[in-house]
Amino acid sequence: MELKFKVSARIARPVQDVFEAVADPASLSAYFTTGGAKGRLKTGTTVTWDFADFPGAFPVEVVQVEDNRKIVLRWDANDSGGGAGYKTVVTMTFEPLEAERTLVTISEEGWRETPEGLKGSYDNCGGWMQMLCAMKAWIEHGINLREGMFK
Repeated sequence: MELKFKVSARIARPVQDVFEAVADPASLSAYFTTGGAKGRLKTGTTVTWDFADFPGAFPVEVVQVEDNRKIVLRWDANDSGGGAGYKTVVTMTFEPLEAERTLVTISEEGWRETPEGLKGSYDNCGGWMQMLCAMKAWIEHGINLREGMFK
């Protein structure tokens, strides 16, 4: 069985605003990367994301950026199974909807088909859904759902 998932949410803001909430490190740091994000998401760069619940900055390779449409990232697999490390691929798409709303879809794939890979995929699926909920609360209402959650 191939280990992959897809989560989505509708955000009541124009696609440009929602895309910037992910691409801009200051915006991403305001609601998601509790330890901060460094570097704008641009094709061919490597940025860092830091989380209070997983201390230590994670390098995130930016594979592709299509403004207001798509972001493709690679980062180390969340897999504690040992052996040689490997990366998973995260794809975010931004689809404009009626009434200046945006459908954000995040998929991730590439885990090894092991018990550890399965656990890592489940953990990340929950993390990305939490990111979408936090982004919605932040962009629509100015509420940071993750503030103080992990400290």
